[in-house]
Amino acid sequence: MNKYSSIPLAQTLVRLCAQNKIERIVICAGSRNAPLTSGFVSDPFFKTYSIVDERAAGFFALGMAQQLKHPVALVCTSGSALLNFYPAIAEAFYSDIPLIVLSADRMPHRIDIGDGQTIRQSGVFDLHLETAANLKPDVSHATDTLLQNPLQELVPFSASLKEINAIQKKNQLYNNKEISRVLKIAIHQKGPVHLNIPLEEPLYEMTSKAIPLSKYTNEVHVFDEFNEQLKSIKDQWHNTSKKWVIIGVMSPNTISKNQIDLLCKDPTVVVFTETTSNITHPRSINSIDKLMAPLELSETLMNKTLQPEVVLTFGGMVVSKKIKSFLRNNPPKHHWHVDQKKAYNTYYRLDQHLEVPPAIFLEHLYKDVSIPNHTDYQESILNIFENFKLKGDIYLDTLAFSDLNAFDYISKTLPEGIHLQIANSSSIRYAQLMDWPNRTSFFCNRGTSGIDGSTSTAIGAALISKAPTILITGDLSFLYDINGLWNDNIPSNFKIILINNNGGGIFRILPGEKDSPKHDKYFETIHSRDAKYLAKIFGFSYQKAASKWKLKRRLAKFYKVNKTPQLLEINTPRTLNDKVLLDYFEAMATNTIILKKK
Repeated sequence: MNKYSSIPLAQTLVRLCAQNKIERIVICAGSRNAPLTSGFVSDPFFKTYSIVDERAAGFFALGMAQQLKHPVALVCTSGSALLNFYPAIAEAFYSDIPLIVLSADRMPHRIDIGDGQTIRQSGVFDLHLETAANLKPDVSHATDTLLQNPLQELVPFSASLKEINAIQKKNQLYNNKEISRVLKIAIHQKGPVHLNIPLEEPLYEMTSKAIPLSKYTNEVHVFDEFNEQLKSIKDQWHNTSKKWVIIGVMSPNTISKNQIDLLCKDPTVVVFTETTSNITHPRSINSIDKLMAPLELSETLMNKTLQPEVVLTFGGMVVSKKIKSFLRNNPPKHHWHVDQKKAYNTYYRLDQHLEVPPAIFLEHLYKDVSIPNHTDYQESILNIFENFKLKGDIYLDTLAFSDLNAFDYISKTLPEGIHLQIANSSSIRYAQLMDWPNRTSFFCNRGTSGIDGSTSTAIGAALISKAPTILITGDLSFLYDINGLWNDNIPSNFKIILINNNGGGIFRILPGEKDSPKHDKYFETIHSRDAKYLAKIFGFSYQKAASKWKLKRRLAKFYKVNKTPQLLEINTPRTLNDKVLLDYFEAMATNTIILKKK
C-alpha cells in the first residue's frame, strides 16, 4: 500500500507529526499542499478534518487544541490562503494554545516573478509565534525541472548525481532537525508555530518506501520549586495586611478547591474571579464589576481604604476594565504573577514573575503557616459586595425584556455540567455579571478578545469536550463567523444561543454619541438580519424568542437532548439594552455602605 508522499520533505513532516503524537489535522483544500494532505489522510493514525475557509479552519483547530491542551495541525496551500490563519494564530499566541501551521509553498526561485498563488510566506507570522522554520527544498525530487529553471540557486547546473545526492542529504538532515525542534516547542511551550514547506510538482505521487528519519530530543525547562524567590515572596506575603488575588482566564481544575479555600480563609486576602477563571467560592468576589461599577458611581469613594498593598494574579486576560482602571489609579506596592510562561504588566506595577504552576506556588505559599485573624479587611469588602449584589438582584426581578434579562434567565435555567463557549464583546461582559450553575465550564477567546472565530472555536471545542456544549454569541460575532458553520463535523448536541440586538450593542454602552447617522452606520452597524434561513442552510433546528414568556418556553425545549444541532435566536430591543444595564449599575450604587476602618 502506498501511504507516503514520494516527496522526501512532505513524507518527513507527516511521519514526524505521527512520532510526536500530533494526531488531529485540519486540512484546507488546495493543490500545492497535496503531498501533505495525501500523507495525512493515508495514515490511519491521524484524524483529519476538511474545512474550506482557512479563517474558520484556524479557529476550529484552536477550539480542539484548547480542550486537548495538545497541538492540532493546520494545513493549507500556498499564497493568500495562509494569511487567513493569522487571527487564530494571534489568539493562540496570547491564549497559550498550541497550533502547528503547515503551509505549502512554491520553490524559492518562483517567488516574486509573477507566478500565481505565490506570496512571501516565510516569516509572515513571526511576531506572534513561539518559533518557526523555513524548510529547505528537496533537490532529489523533480531534479530535471529544477535544473531547467535558470533562476534556481539550489544546485549547480553542472552538478553530478553524487553532488545532488550530497545536497539532498544535507537538506534532509536540516529539515529533520528543524521539524523536530518546532514540533517539540509547540508541545512544551503551548503556543503557535509555523513550518513553511516548499514543494515542487509532481505533487500527487505516493510510495510505500519510507525514508530513514533521525530522532532529536529537546531540553525542557524544569522549574525549581524551592528557589529563593519563592521564599522571599512567602515572607512578604504573610507580613502584608491588605492583599488581592485576581484570577483571569484559566482551564478548569488548574487550582484545587482546597487551595482556593486557603486563600479565602485568610482575612487579609480578597479573591476576585471571573467566569473564565472557572473558579467560584462563597467567600470570593465572583463578579468583579458588581463591586467595581457601583464604586465608580458611588458618591462615597473608598479607594484608599480598599487599595491593596500586594496584588497576586493567576491565569490569562482579565475581562473587567473597571478593576484594571481601579488598580492603575490606586496602584499596589507590588504585583506578582504566577505562570510558567509569561507575565503581563497589566496594572503597571509588575515586579515579580514566578515561573511555577499556580498549584505548586499555592501549595508552598501556605505550607506551615498560621492564618491571621486580627483584621476585617476581607470581611468589609465582601460586605460591600454583598450589599451591591442584593440591590442588583432586586433590580433584576423588575427587569424589562433585554440583553441583561435574557442572560439572567439563561444563567438561572442552564442545566449543570454544561460546557459554555462565550463570544466576545457584550456576551462575555454580560456573562461576568451572572451566577452560573455548578460544574459549568467557561471558555472565551480572550487572548485578542476579537469577535472573529467564536463559532468556529466553539465547534472545535465541542468535538473534543465530553460535556454538552452551548455557544452564547451576539449577532455581529455570529454573522462575522458564519463560515464556522460550513463544517461537516458539528456534533448533534451542539447548541447556539444567539442574542440578536440588531447591531453592535456594546457601542451604545461605551462613551460617545448615540442615535446619529454616523454612530448607527459606522459604530453600532445597525442591521435587520436574522438567523432563520442560515440555520436551515447549515442543518440547525431553529427557534426564536422576543419576549420573556417566549424565552421561557423556548429554553425549556432548547435544553433537551436533540438529534440535530440547535439554534435559539433571542431578539432584544436595540435601544433599550444600554439603559437597562446602566440603570442596573446605578441601582447597586444607591445608598452605598461605608467600609469600616479598624
